[in-house]
Formats: sequence, structure tokens, C-alpha cells
Amino acid sequence: MISEAALEALKGFVPSENIRLRERMSEHTTFRIGGEADCFIELENKEQLLKVQKYLTAIEEPFFILGNGSNILVSDEGYRGVILQIGRKMSQIRVEGSRMIAGAGALLSQVAKAALAHGLTGLEFACGIPGTVGGGVVMNAGAYGGEMSQVVAEVTVTSRDGEVLILDNESMEFGYRISTIKNHPFVVTEVAFELEGGDRQLIQEKMEDLAARRREKQPLEYPSAGSTFKRPEGYFAGELIMKAGLRGFQIGGARVSDKHCGFVVNTGRATAADVKDVVDEIRERVKDIFHVELQPEIVFLGRF
Repeated sequence: MISEAALEALKGFVPSENIRLRERMSEHTTFRIGGEADCFIELENKEQLLKVQKYLTAIEEPFFILGNGSNILVSDEGYRGVILQIGRKMSQIRVEGSRMIAGAGALLSQVAKAALAHGLTGLEFACGIPGTVGGGVVMNAGAYGGEMSQVVAEVTVTSRDGEVLILDNESMEFGYRISTIKNHPFVVTEVAFELEGGDRQLIQEKMEDLAARRREKQPLEYPSAGSTFKRPEGYFAGELIMKAGLRGFQIGGARVSDKHCGFVVNTGRATAADVKDVVDEIRERVKDIFHVELQPEIVFLGRF
């Protein structure tokens, strides 16, 4: 539990109404699962982030950066440390010609809609991804043939000692669901996208087509963290899971989706332990049958 002295110090950096103790993380993840975090802070700007993370690093208090919680499974026991949320208060979007600059807390769907409004093409693939710009850049989010690496020009980050850096596309070292930020203690604060002028009608039609395909193929009616596993080289995770006979496999309230076997969903009463058990069973069964090691795409936060 965070100390009273640390809590008072944090109130010097962030408005007290933005700091909450024993916050239920089920309220902040798309899985709708998770125990309590010792402390939850909603950040408003880069300056607050710099001060808070520098202080927490100095006192060796664990902290975790959270966006929209769309790729996270939080333990039923919660998180012993401080959650720093970069969300709606850091979600400003501005357009300068063909370049769009977005705060890390902006939702990818908001950025895609803003691009449409300005007649800019390149972000249509992001219209249905539930994460934030910051999280999307960290994991090089993508869908339907598009990914962040194709449109990101520059990424502004902060280091734990308070340094501000600007990384260009090459410096980001994008790969499949990975970037250089995965391997460094950087926090994304802003992203500049380089887009192209396009026809608004065609952009709108493409977004509507992708949205329809998502509704048809993905279990959007249930809470989940999106695709549970990374795509193994030469295979599709969902297909392997289906061929392993795991369609509809369920433990407690966690279930392999009948609509898309690549998704583990919360049927309404799942615990984090239920999800973890289903994930473990999938990995074991697929390895035994196909000799393929499935790697989770979701982040497990807390003790499992």
C-alpha cells in the first residue's frame, strides 16, 4: 500500500480529485475484470507525467502506464502499486496539412474519425481498434492489412528520469506487435501521423466495410481484450485453436468464442484466474497437437 507521505507528495503534482485509492481495475479494462489497484492517478498533461514518474522512480514505488485497458488482464488480487492513466485528458488532436498530431490518450477510433473529417486517408484500419494512440504505437497495433508503422512519423516519449525524446519511424523499430518502446522504459505522450489526402466518401465507405467485417467475425457482444494470441509464423491462432477442438471451451466465466476462436471472452462472470486457465489450456493443447507455441498478445498485470 502506498504510504501517506508518498500520497501527499503526489498531491503536489496532480489535483487530488485525480487520485483514487483502492480503485477497481474492472472499471478500467475492456475485459471488465480485475481487482483493486493501491492507487490510481488520471494524468492531465505531459508535465504531470514527468513529475509523477520521476518521483515514483526515486522512491522505488511500482507503477504501470494504462491507456484504455484494451490489451490488459489484471489479476483478481489487483495491482500493488500506482496506475498512471493516460486517457481522455490527454487526448487532444490537431491537424497540420497532411500531418495529424494526437495525444497518447486519444482513442484510435477518434483519430480515424478525425482523419475522415479532414479528408485524410491511411488510418481507416484503426477505426475499430479499441485502444489508445499510445498503446497502439507501443504494440504496433494493426488490423485488415494496416498497422501503425505505416502511418507514424514521430513519437514523443518521456524517460523515467524526466527526459523528453522524439523518435522517428525508423527509431521506433516497429515489428509484429512490437516496437522499441516494448524494450525501454519510455512513455508515449504524443504521436504524429503522416497521412495522405483522400476522397471522404471512399474513406467513409472503407471504414464502414471494416466495421461490418468486425461485427460479422468478432465477438463484440462480450467483454474481451481483442485477439488473445499473436499470430504464429505460418499459422493463424484462431484456426489452430479451432482445429484443437477448443471452440466454446469454457472455465468459469471465461470462454473461447464460438464466433472467433482467437478470442477469449468474459461471458459476464469471469475472473482473471478463469481467463488465465483458459489461456494456459489453449497453449498446452495447441503445443501438444501442432507443436506450435502460442504467445499471448495480452499483458498480464499483477500476481497470477
